[in-house]
Amino acid sequence: MKKYFYLLIVILTAITLCIPVCADEFEFHQLEMSFKNFLRCELTRTDGPDYFNGQPFTITMIDLFAVHEESDMKIVTGAVKCFVKNRYITLYAAVGVENILGKDKVSYFVIRHKDFTILATELFKYPYKDRCEWGPYRIDTAN
Repeated sequence: MKKYFYLLIVILTAITLCIPVCADEFEFHQLEMSFKNFLRCELTRTDGPDYFNGQPFTITMIDLFAVHEESDMKIVTGAVKCFVKNRYITLYAAVGVENILGKDKVSYFVIRHKDFTILATELFKYPYKDRCEWGPYRIDTAN
C-alpha cells in the first residue's frame, strides 16, 4: 500500500511540474503558427506590396526569432526565405500584436530586406490596417 501512495505522490508531482512548461510550449507554438500564417497571407495577398519586383516567388521557410513584451504589446520578429528567379531572398519582419477585447490583433507591421532590431517606439511608425488575421489556424479556401 505504501508503494502505491509513493507512486501517486510521484505522479502528482510530475503533473504539477509539467503544467507550466506545457503551457509555455503551447503558447510558443501558437505564436509561431500565427506568425507563419500572418506572413504567408501578407506576402501572397493580391493587393499587397511587391517585395520581389513582380517576379514569381515561393516561400521556402518562415522562422520566428524572438518575442518581446513592451507595455501591452508583443513584438514578434522573424524571417521569411523565398525562392525568386533562381536565387533565395530573405526578408526580415517585425509584427506588433496587441490584445484588444480578448483577441490578438496585429497593430503594427514592418518588413525589410536586411536584418534589424526594433523597439515599440520605432514600430509605432508602421501601423497596420486589418488585412490579414493573426491566428494559429490557417483556413484553406482553395476547395
